[in-house]
Amino acid sequence: MARTFSFLIVALLAGAAVPFQAGANAMLGRLLGHPLWATFVSLGVSAVLIVPVMMGFKLPVPAVGMAVKGPWWIWIGGAAGVVYITAALLLAPKLGAASFIVAVIAGQMVASLVIDHFALMGFAHRPVTVARFAGLALIVGGLVVTQWASTIAPPANQPDFNPAQKGDSK
Repeated sequence: MARTFSFLIVALLAGAAVPFQAGANAMLGRLLGHPLWATFVSLGVSAVLIVPVMMGFKLPVPAVGMAVKGPWWIWIGGAAGVVYITAALLLAPKLGAASFIVAVIAGQMVASLVIDHFALMGFAHRPVTVARFAGLALIVGGLVVTQWASTIAPPANQPDFNPAQKGDSK
């Protein structure tokens, strides 16, 4: 139980990095002139950063021949990364961080329930239950509420909350 909790905390922290990734990559795309350049640079930075980590762990050279003999779908991870990074570059600035991320989470949950239910991609079979479907419904409800809240303008006499601004309200 404690180990599972620790894993959930690490996953939570990893998830917390995602909106920062989307924002940083979106700005990079604007500065480089096109989102695809930012995708390329972002993946290049990832490659440069992972090499010292692999060297630190003293990882042996992989048996690429074994990977070539694997199922076709093992190669879609990189493509999924490109799709996600490019979508984040294009959509996060338009939707806002919260709406973009909650939409991503809803999409991840739908795909995850399908993967678990049909035991795809090497995952154990975990059928869709009423409770798991209710969790998905809550996330989709959160998506609807978050998007709805984004369309509501604040009252004219109430300024937007911006914690970066120090108030001189007297």
